[in-house]
Amino acid sequence: MALQDDDYRPADTLSLWWTGDPARPVLIGELGMVRASRGVSLRYAASWLAAGFALSEDLPLVDTVFLPSGQETAAGAVDDARPDCWGERVIRFLDQPPRLSLMEFLYFAGDERFGALGVSTSKDRYLPRRLGPLPGLTDVAQIDALVQKVAAGEPVPPPQRRLIAPGATMGGARPKALLDIGAQQWVLKFAEPGDHVDTPLIEHAAMTLARRARIHVAATRPIALARGHAVAVRRFDRIEDPGGTRRRHALSAHVALKAAGEGMGYPELAQLLRRRGVAESQLGRAQMAELFRRMVFNILIDNTDDHEKNHVLLMTNRGEYELAPAFDVLPSGQALGYQQMRVGTDMADATLANALSEHAQFGLKRAEAEAQVREVVAVVAQWKAHFATAGVRATDIESLAQQIDRPFLAEQRRGWGGKPAE
Repeated sequence: MALQDDDYRPADTLSLWWTGDPARPVLIGELGMVRASRGVSLRYAASWLAAGFALSEDLPLVDTVFLPSGQETAAGAVDDARPDCWGERVIRFLDQPPRLSLMEFLYFAGDERFGALGVSTSKDRYLPRRLGPLPGLTDVAQIDALVQKVAAGEPVPPPQRRLIAPGATMGGARPKALLDIGAQQWVLKFAEPGDHVDTPLIEHAAMTLARRARIHVAATRPIALARGHAVAVRRFDRIEDPGGTRRRHALSAHVALKAAGEGMGYPELAQLLRRRGVAESQLGRAQMAELFRRMVFNILIDNTDDHEKNHVLLMTNRGEYELAPAFDVLPSGQALGYQQMRVGTDMADATLANALSEHAQFGLKRAEAEAQVREVVAVVAQWKAHFATAGVRATDIESLAQQIDRPFLAEQRRGWGGKPAE
């Protein structure tokens, strides 16, 4: 039985649980408030030390209190269990916790959070915040109206809060909800107020374009609204099998690279995959090459919001890391000329020359890396036709073309045999 929100009382400790098998949660340890940094610490339980695993490389199986490494953060992998901008906004507005600390945000994020970690008020039983069954496709129009209410600061009737509250568990700044579609969980993403293009439909078009470039992307489907679209993205941290839903331990590249003491860059992430990735050499090399293609695609499609929280590693049963499907891939519309992560020797500069400068870090010979570039260039060169086929409006395509087809990127494509998009 889950604790009722009305029964929640602020506490300086909560319990962290493993929910890989939701029917059999296992105690991991104790979370503690760190007042000096307004963060959250972790100490493993003796039972987890005896039979568990390190949640991230900076949380080895040692009987000590692991402190957060920065202000208002949680220790190691626990930081990925917290809500992000939209989630915090929903919690502040709808739940109005009696205290606004990271401990409250961790608790109110609820049981369907990213990954396989759970937060409970008890160390003896798993007592998370649960919100009941997830809404479905028939609820989308109502959820859309509720998202607009939250964005405008208008009250949301208590009976309707269950439709939007699960969206607080997911990261990112854009409004979102969780849906049950065909007994699978999907993240439903909406446009932000003030978007001048149909951003969700553009995301669907960009993700399916990336698939044509042999990039493993999360499944997406556009959902028509009264105005514009939402986009549903299937969760990759959930597995449906005959025994029920299983949850996968997931680390953002931000947490994984920080835990490894590495900088925030594509080459650094590739080397982490080399060291901690799947042991089978051919598959491991394929993952590193896949990351290279993602980097090149992001450069060419002008996705400059490719920060380290928009890349995820999934942990296998053997404790190895594998690259999760790509997500949040779409043109940023900013024409910055640089990425959010380091690309190569010229740091974050968004050029194909920079992408090739450290090809060996991705396990690629120069000729192999050049072949990857040509393949991605050939796909991106046809982006206009693909977006039109996906239903993106002509006015939105022309708006995006001001960035994607500007000389800085168009000339790079042309230099690698990519004809200008018609």
